[in-house]
Amino acid sequence: MAVSAQPLPDQSLSDQSLNGQPQALVIGEALTDIIYQGDTIREHPGGSPLNVAVGLSRLGRPTTLATWLGRDPRGDQIKAHLEASNVALLEGSDGAARTSVAQATLDQHGAATYVFDLLWEVPPVPAGLVPLVIHAGSLAGVVEPGDQAVAALFTARPGGATLTYDPNVRPQIMGSPGQVRDRIEALVRAADVVKASDEDLAWLYPEVEVEQAARDWLEAGLALMVVTRGADGAFALLPGGEMVTVGPAAVAVVDTVGAGDAFMGGMVDALWTAGLLGPGGREALYGIGRQTAQAVLDHASRIAAMTVARAGANPPWAGELVEADEVPASGGADGAGVAGDAGGAGDAGGAAGVRDWSAWQGA
Repeated sequence: MAVSAQPLPDQSLSDQSLNGQPQALVIGEALTDIIYQGDTIREHPGGSPLNVAVGLSRLGRPTTLATWLGRDPRGDQIKAHLEASNVALLEGSDGAARTSVAQATLDQHGAATYVFDLLWEVPPVPAGLVPLVIHAGSLAGVVEPGDQAVAALFTARPGGATLTYDPNVRPQIMGSPGQVRDRIEALVRAADVVKASDEDLAWLYPEVEVEQAARDWLEAGLALMVVTRGADGAFALLPGGEMVTVGPAAVAVVDTVGAGDAFMGGMVDALWTAGLLGPGGREALYGIGRQTAQAVLDHASRIAAMTVARAGANPPWAGELVEADEVPASGGADGAGVAGDAGGAGDAGGAAGVRDWSAWQGA
């Protein structure tokens, strides 16, 4: 069930927060997805970081997107999409010569393959903009010349912000693993929390088992390493190497576009609720326990499940979670086993009262 957007007051992007509230800064590509499915062609705003920003904002988190758009009809469509989901656009994000395009072809299972026409730079981030969390991912970290600005921002870590990263690899534009592996690994080393799909890791490290590749990244200094495994669910690795899993669940998949991004947004939202973001939450984040990590996985899985059950990258609003909680459960897990980079989803513990985590917060 759709929930209407509620416009926010005018937002100053040079302040530490939006209207006095802590905020997320998402950095990366916003583009037009041209979707080919059978004889049908449709266009809509896309891009992994854009989807994460929209997902976070719809869950009630003040969010700013730093991206690179053209001042053209497709750019205007993206701006309208962001505004409808209450995402603030960083000033200067519309300086591109044209708006980038991704052509996505969906197979009979709804899984997408992409061809890109991408321009990528990072607009200047005001020194006074000190977010609680900074997220970057996908093409933004590897496509020149903007990749250098993303790396510099992660190195600077303004205000002690928590850094989250999703490589979300796109071989069609990234080339060979050897061309991007060093840049991806540098961002992993700088980050606090990383999500990758099993396909991401298999592509980057074809001679290494997925779990071992994930453990290697964890040992680079992460607080939390999450791997989505499509129809096999997802797992998280905690400091010290303990593993937490969430299994697959039955859901009618319409398509997988944006599901992995919905999972990522759900992770950040759950960590935010648990008080594990920003400089004040850093110690607790690096001491995250099994119960908290399980709840983070369950929440992210639920968000992904709701996304794959409808067309396009259309993550749920917070109000939809409340409405779903009010419907009696029919039994069994509620989530999605999603192909490709969408990641596994499932809600093994049930998500009712997901924002009332006082019983396990910090566990």
